[in-house]
Amino acid sequence: MAITSAILNYRRFLKRRNYSGHTIKNYMHTLQQFVVWVDVPIEAVTHKKLLAYIDHLLDRGLQPKTVNCHLDSIRGFYHYLIEEEQVQMVHPVKRGYTLRLSRPLPRHLRDEEVQRLLKVIRQPRDRALVMLMLRCGLRVEEVARLKLAALDLRRRQLFVQHGKGGKDRVVYLSDDAQEALIQYLRVRPASRAREVFLVNKGRCRGQAISVRGIQKRLEHYARQAKLKVSCHQLRHTMATQLLNADAPLVSIQDLLGHSRIKTTQRYCRVSNLKVQRDYHQAMVLVLQRTG
Repeated sequence: MAITSAILNYRRFLKRRNYSGHTIKNYMHTLQQFVVWVDVPIEAVTHKKLLAYIDHLLDRGLQPKTVNCHLDSIRGFYHYLIEEEQVQMVHPVKRGYTLRLSRPLPRHLRDEEVQRLLKVIRQPRDRALVMLMLRCGLRVEEVARLKLAALDLRRRQLFVQHGKGGKDRVVYLSDDAQEALIQYLRVRPASRAREVFLVNKGRCRGQAISVRGIQKRLEHYARQAKLKVSCHQLRHTMATQLLNADAPLVSIQDLLGHSRIKTTQRYCRVSNLKVQRDYHQAMVLVLQRTG
Protein backbone atom coordinates (compact mmCIF):
# COMPACT_ATOMS: atom_id res chain seq x y z
CA MET A 1 0.00 0.00 0.00
CA ALA A 2 1.25 3.51 -0.82
CA ILE A 3 1.18 4.92 2.70
CA THR A 4 1.71 8.53 1.60
CA SER A 5 -1.31 8.39 -0.70
CA ALA A 6 -3.41 6.71 1.99
CA ILE A 7 -2.60 9.45 4.51
CA LEU A 8 -3.32 12.21 1.98
CA ASN A 9 -6.66 10.58 1.14
CA TYR A 10 -7.42 10.29 4.85
CA ARG A 11 -6.67 13.99 5.28
CA ARG A 12 -9.12 14.84 2.49
CA PHE A 13 -11.68 12.54 4.15
CA LEU A 14 -11.34 14.42 7.45
CA LYS A 15 -11.76 17.76 5.67
CA ARG A 16 -14.93 16.50 3.97
CA ARG A 17 -16.20 15.45 7.40
CA ASN A 18 -15.69 19.08 8.52
CA TYR A 19 -13.03 18.33 11.13
CA SER A 20 -11.32 21.48 12.38
CA GLY A 21 -7.93 22.41 10.97
CA HIS A 22 -6.43 22.01 14.44
CA THR A 23 -7.74 18.45 14.76
CA ILE A 24 -6.55 17.48 11.28
CA LYS A 25 -3.10 18.88 12.00
CA ASN A 26 -2.85 16.86 15.22
CA TYR A 27 -4.06 13.68 13.51
CA MET A 28 -1.50 14.03 10.72
CA HIS A 29 1.30 14.71 13.20
CA THR A 30 0.54 11.66 15.36
CA LEU A 31 0.09 9.44 12.30
CA GLN A 32 3.45 10.55 10.98
CA GLN A 33 5.11 9.51 14.24
CA PHE A 34 3.43 6.10 14.08
CA VAL A 35 4.37 5.49 10.44
CA VAL A 36 8.00 6.41 11.12
CA TRP A 37 8.15 4.05 14.11
CA VAL A 38 6.40 1.00 12.67
CA ASP A 39 8.72 -1.48 10.92
CA VAL A 40 6.11 -3.45 8.95
CA PRO A 41 3.68 -2.47 6.17
CA ILE A 42 0.85 -0.41 7.59
CA GLU A 43 -1.76 -3.04 6.70
CA ALA A 44 0.31 -5.74 8.48
CA VAL A 45 0.23 -4.05 11.90
CA THR A 46 -1.09 -6.47 14.51
CA HIS A 47 -2.58 -6.04 17.96
CA LYS A 48 0.77 -7.03 19.43
CA LYS A 49 2.60 -4.42 17.36
CA LEU A 50 0.11 -1.75 18.45
CA LEU A 51 0.65 -2.65 22.12
CA ALA A 52 4.39 -2.29 21.57
CA TYR A 53 3.78 1.20 20.19
CA ILE A 54 1.77 2.13 23.28
CA ASP A 55 4.70 0.95 25.43
CA HIS A 56 7.02 3.04 23.24
CA LEU A 57 4.92 6.17 23.84
CA LEU A 58 4.82 5.55 27.60
CA ASP A 59 8.59 4.99 27.66
CA ARG A 60 8.96 8.43 26.07
CA GLY A 61 7.23 9.85 29.13
CA LEU A 62 3.95 10.78 27.42
CA GLN A 63 0.96 11.21 29.68
CA PRO A 64 -1.95 8.73 29.34
CA LYS A 65 -4.17 11.46 27.88
CA THR A 66 -1.60 12.14 25.16
CA VAL A 67 -1.22 8.43 24.43
CA ASN A 68 -5.00 8.20 24.02
CA CYS A 69 -4.86 11.06 21.52
CA HIS A 70 -2.33 9.06 19.48
CA LEU A 71 -4.61 6.02 19.65
CA ASP A 72 -7.61 8.09 18.52
CA SER A 73 -5.84 9.21 15.36
CA ILE A 74 -4.49 5.72 14.61
CA ARG A 75 -7.89 4.14 15.27
CA GLY A 76 -9.57 6.63 12.94
CA PHE A 77 -7.01 6.03 10.22
CA TYR A 78 -7.48 2.26 10.27
CA HIS A 79 -11.24 2.64 10.37
CA TYR A 80 -10.93 4.77 7.23
CA LEU A 81 -8.72 2.18 5.50
CA ILE A 82 -11.15 -0.64 6.26
CA GLU A 83 -14.43 1.16 5.61
CA GLU A 84 -13.53 3.64 2.86
CA GLU A 85 -10.51 2.12 1.11
CA GLN A 86 -11.83 -1.45 1.51
CA VAL A 87 -8.48 -2.74 2.76
CA GLN A 88 -8.80 -6.35 3.90
CA MET A 89 -7.21 -6.40 7.35
CA VAL A 90 -7.93 -6.76 11.05
CA HIS A 91 -8.28 -3.47 12.91
CA PRO A 92 -5.24 -3.39 15.22
CA VAL A 93 -6.66 -0.95 17.79
CA LYS A 94 -8.96 -2.75 20.18
CA ARG A 95 -11.47 -0.82 22.30
CA GLY A 96 -9.77 -1.85 25.54
CA TYR A 97 -6.43 -0.33 24.55
CA THR A 98 -7.44 3.16 25.65
CA LEU A 99 -5.62 4.05 28.86
CA ARG A 100 -7.68 4.80 31.95
CA LEU A 101 -7.54 8.44 33.01
CA SER A 102 -8.05 10.14 36.31
CA ARG A 103 -10.98 12.56 36.32
CA PRO A 104 -9.91 15.53 38.42
CA LEU A 105 -12.64 17.89 39.49
CA PRO A 106 -12.90 21.15 37.53
CA ARG A 107 -10.94 23.86 39.31
CA HIS A 108 -12.56 27.26 39.71
CA LEU A 109 -11.82 30.59 41.34
CA ARG A 110 -13.52 31.67 44.55
CA ASP A 111 -15.40 34.97 44.47
CA GLU A 112 -12.63 36.81 46.31
CA GLU A 113 -10.07 35.44 43.85
CA VAL A 114 -12.14 36.68 40.93
CA GLN A 115 -12.10 40.15 42.46
CA ARG A 116 -8.34 40.01 42.98
CA LEU A 117 -7.82 39.06 39.36
CA LEU A 118 -10.13 41.70 37.91
CA LYS A 119 -8.59 44.38 40.12
CA VAL A 120 -5.24 44.13 38.31
CA ILE A 121 -6.67 44.06 34.76
CA ARG A 122 -7.06 47.64 33.60
CA GLN A 123 -6.15 47.32 29.93
CA PRO A 124 -9.48 47.47 28.00
CA ARG A 125 -8.70 44.64 25.56
CA ASP A 126 -7.48 42.27 28.24
CA ARG A 127 -10.38 43.01 30.55
CA ALA A 128 -12.87 42.37 27.74
CA LEU A 129 -11.39 39.04 26.67
CA VAL A 130 -11.15 37.84 30.28
CA MET A 131 -14.78 38.81 30.82
CA LEU A 132 -15.90 36.72 27.84
CA MET A 133 -14.30 33.65 29.40
CA LEU A 134 -15.40 34.45 32.93
CA ARG A 135 -18.97 35.60 32.28
CA CYS A 136 -19.85 33.92 28.97
CA GLY A 137 -17.91 30.67 29.34
CA LEU A 138 -16.01 31.02 26.07
CA ARG A 139 -13.02 28.78 25.44
CA VAL A 140 -9.77 30.62 24.75
CA GLU A 141 -9.84 29.42 21.12
CA GLU A 142 -13.36 30.84 20.76
CA VAL A 143 -12.22 34.21 22.11
CA ALA A 144 -9.29 34.34 19.67
CA ARG A 145 -11.56 33.48 16.68
CA LEU A 146 -14.48 35.73 17.68
CA LYS A 147 -15.51 37.98 14.79
CA LEU A 148 -16.99 41.48 14.94
CA ALA A 149 -19.98 40.22 12.93
CA ALA A 150 -20.76 37.77 15.74
CA LEU A 151 -21.48 40.55 18.24
CA ASP A 152 -25.05 41.66 18.86
CA LEU A 153 -24.66 44.27 21.58
CA ARG A 154 -28.21 45.52 21.24
CA ARG A 155 -29.55 42.10 22.23
CA ARG A 156 -26.61 41.59 24.60
CA GLN A 157 -25.52 38.36 23.01
CA LEU A 158 -22.85 36.96 20.73
CA PHE A 159 -22.71 34.06 18.31
CA VAL A 160 -19.99 31.46 18.78
CA GLN A 161 -19.27 29.80 15.43
CA HIS A 162 -17.51 26.47 15.00
CA GLY A 163 -16.91 25.81 18.67
CA LYS A 164 -15.50 22.52 19.90
CA GLY A 165 -16.89 19.70 17.79
CA GLY A 166 -17.91 22.20 15.09
CA LYS A 167 -20.97 23.31 17.08
CA ASP A 168 -22.44 26.82 16.99
CA ARG A 169 -24.16 28.42 19.96
CA VAL A 170 -25.45 31.72 21.32
CA VAL A 171 -24.14 33.11 24.61
CA TYR A 172 -25.29 36.15 26.53
CA LEU A 173 -23.48 39.16 27.96
CA SER A 174 -23.70 40.13 31.61
CA ASP A 175 -23.70 43.83 32.53
CA ASP A 176 -19.98 43.91 33.32
CA ALA A 177 -19.03 41.83 30.26
CA GLN A 178 -21.07 44.11 27.99
CA GLU A 179 -19.48 47.20 29.51
CA ALA A 180 -15.95 45.78 29.18
CA LEU A 181 -16.57 44.87 25.54
CA ILE A 182 -17.95 48.33 24.70
CA GLN A 183 -14.99 50.04 26.39
CA TYR A 184 -12.58 47.97 24.33
CA LEU A 185 -14.39 48.51 21.02
CA ARG A 186 -14.13 52.27 21.58
CA VAL A 187 -10.32 52.07 21.60
CA ARG A 188 -9.83 49.07 19.29
CA PRO A 189 -7.18 49.90 16.64
CA ALA A 190 -8.41 50.44 13.11
CA SER A 191 -7.75 47.25 11.18
CA ARG A 192 -9.00 45.14 8.29
CA ALA A 193 -9.00 42.11 10.61
CA ARG A 194 -12.46 40.71 11.22
CA GLU A 195 -11.52 39.33 14.63
CA VAL A 196 -12.58 41.29 17.70
CA PHE A 197 -9.34 41.09 19.66
CA LEU A 198 -6.16 42.44 18.07
CA VAL A 199 -2.51 42.76 18.97
CA ASN A 200 -1.94 46.22 20.47
CA LYS A 201 1.72 46.82 19.67
CA GLY A 202 4.80 45.52 17.90
CA ARG A 203 5.19 44.32 14.35
CA CYS A 204 1.94 42.31 14.57
CA ARG A 205 -0.10 45.32 15.65
CA GLY A 206 -3.59 45.22 14.18
CA GLN A 207 -3.53 41.46 13.57
CA ALA A 208 -5.74 39.02 15.46
CA ILE A 209 -4.31 38.01 18.83
CA SER A 210 -3.39 34.33 19.06
CA VAL A 211 -4.48 31.75 21.62
CA ARG A 212 -0.99 31.80 23.10
CA GLY A 213 -1.10 35.59 23.22
CA ILE A 214 -4.26 35.48 25.33
CA GLN A 215 -2.80 32.82 27.60
CA LYS A 216 0.34 34.89 28.16
CA ARG A 217 -1.69 37.95 29.10
CA LEU A 218 -3.66 35.97 31.67
CA GLU A 219 -0.45 34.48 33.05
CA HIS A 220 0.89 38.03 33.45
CA TYR A 221 -2.15 39.17 35.43
CA ALA A 222 -2.23 35.96 37.48
CA ARG A 223 1.32 36.69 38.65
CA GLN A 224 0.31 40.22 39.61
CA ALA A 225 -2.69 38.93 41.56
CA LYS A 226 -0.61 36.09 43.06
CA LEU A 227 -3.02 33.47 41.73
CA LYS A 228 -2.73 30.23 39.80
CA VAL A 229 -5.31 30.50 37.06
CA SER A 230 -5.72 29.33 33.46
CA CYS A 231 -8.10 30.42 30.73
CA HIS A 232 -10.12 27.22 31.13
CA GLN A 233 -10.48 27.85 34.85
CA LEU A 234 -12.35 31.05 34.04
CA ARG A 235 -14.85 28.94 32.08
CA HIS A 236 -15.11 26.50 35.01
CA THR A 237 -15.68 29.46 37.33
CA MET A 238 -18.58 30.72 35.23
CA ALA A 239 -20.25 27.29 35.26
CA THR A 240 -19.82 26.86 39.01
CA GLN A 241 -21.12 30.34 39.78
CA LEU A 242 -24.22 29.77 37.64
CA LEU A 243 -24.88 26.45 39.34
CA ASN A 244 -24.50 28.04 42.77
CA ALA A 245 -27.04 30.64 41.65
CA ASP A 246 -29.52 27.81 40.90
CA ALA A 247 -29.29 28.03 37.11
CA PRO A 248 -30.68 24.80 35.56
CA LEU A 249 -28.05 22.32 34.49
CA VAL A 250 -29.44 22.10 30.95
CA SER A 251 -29.09 25.88 30.56
CA ILE A 252 -25.47 25.73 31.66
CA GLN A 253 -24.93 22.88 29.21
CA ASP A 254 -26.23 25.02 26.33
CA LEU A 255 -24.14 28.04 27.35
CA LEU A 256 -20.95 26.00 27.56
CA GLY A 257 -21.64 24.05 24.37
CA HIS A 258 -21.35 20.62 26.00
CA SER A 259 -22.60 17.74 23.87
CA ARG A 260 -23.46 15.59 26.88
CA ILE A 261 -25.16 16.59 30.12
CA LYS A 262 -22.73 14.22 31.90
CA THR A 263 -19.91 16.66 31.17
CA THR A 264 -21.81 19.52 32.78
CA GLN A 265 -22.78 17.39 35.76
CA ARG A 266 -19.15 17.33 36.86
CA TYR A 267 -19.67 20.84 38.18
CA CYS A 268 -22.22 19.52 40.66
CA ARG A 269 -19.36 17.83 42.49
CA VAL A 270 -17.58 21.14 43.14
CA SER A 271 -20.60 23.38 43.63
CA ASN A 272 -20.49 23.15 47.42
CA LEU A 273 -22.65 26.22 48.04
CA LYS A 274 -25.59 24.69 46.22
CA VAL A 275 -25.16 21.33 47.96
CA GLN A 276 -24.92 23.08 51.30
CA ARG A 277 -28.03 25.16 50.61
CA ASP A 278 -30.02 22.16 49.41
CA TYR A 279 -28.98 20.18 52.46
CA HIS A 280 -30.08 22.80 54.96
CA GLN A 281 -33.38 23.44 53.16
CA ALA A 282 -34.15 19.73 53.11
CA MET A 283 -33.08 19.28 56.73
CA VAL A 284 -35.49 21.99 57.87
CA LEU A 285 -38.34 19.95 56.39
CA VAL A 286 -36.99 16.75 57.95
CA LEU A 287 -36.87 18.36 61.41
CA GLN A 288 -40.34 19.81 61.00
CA ARG A 289 -41.76 16.39 60.20
CA THR A 290 -39.93 14.58 62.97
CA GLY A 291 -40.60 17.24 65.62
